[in-house]
Amino acid sequence: MIWGVTQISSLRLQRKGKTMLYWALIFFVVAVIAGIFGFGGIAAASAGIAKILFFIFLALCAIALVIRAMRGGSR
Repeated sequence: MIWGVTQISSLRLQRKGKTMLYWALIFFVVAVIAGIFGFGGIAAASAGIAKILFFIFLALCAIALVIRAMRGGSR
């Protein structure tokens, strides 16, 4: 039963990571579009949010890799 719980938590981390990366890309696109139109404050805020979400994604990805390595499987 512990293996099942570990597998479920690993899948949740992977899903959260994809969601974070998606939102980081969305905020990056908003920052680029705002920068093109000259909205400096909005561009800076969107770029900051994208940066934060990207680093959260990297942390979740690293955690998922460590969990996978500790399990010893390639599933």
